[in-house]
Amino acid sequence: MEPVSRKERRRAERQARKERRQKERDKLRKSGQLQKLLFYLAGALLFVGLGYWAYGYWASGAPGQFVPSLGNQHVSPASIGSILYNSDPPTSGPHLSALARWGVHENPIPKELQVHNLEDGGVLVQYNCQPAEAECKELIEKLARIVRRYERAILAPYPGMSHRIALTAWTRIDKFDEFYEQRIVRFIDAYVNIDHHPRR
Repeated sequence: MEPVSRKERRRAERQARKERRQKERDKLRKSGQLQKLLFYLAGALLFVGLGYWAYGYWASGAPGQFVPSLGNQHVSPASIGSILYNSDPPTSGPHLSALARWGVHENPIPKELQVHNLEDGGVLVQYNCQPAEAECKELIEKLARIVRRYERAILAPYPGMSHRIALTAWTRIDKFDEFYEQRIVRFIDAYVNIDHHPRR
């Protein structure tokens, strides 16, 4: 075996050191990439977890009951009275392209008109009692005072419904028989001004 010259030995040592440094750099780079990946994964899990928790918290504490959406289809005035809704009063579904006037109404509003107001971020407060009776007049006055506080709220009679008072928003409903101002205000505050037009 031929003896290795000093020059060649140094060159071999330099090459070995260079290769060691390269291996260490590769190892550090891989380690850094793994740390980044773990960091992003932990962030994503945290984000999903927080989102899930927030949705659960909101859904459990949200006023009223959820009613599945029947969509946002526009229909012609000829459809009035022929559409079957999955709640009474309705909370979503086929509706007219026109809107009911915001504020206090003395006459019932067609269901197909109500739904468009809900889609536009409105809340409807409806009652089932005889306006000629003193107790009903008092109820209407109390409800009207609340509704007038909001730009996108409606008060109207709704004869024949199962309860004395009904609150509706898009896919949400609450029905009860006694006047609870806090319950009504909480419902309106939760859902008023939320637009529900389909995203394009």
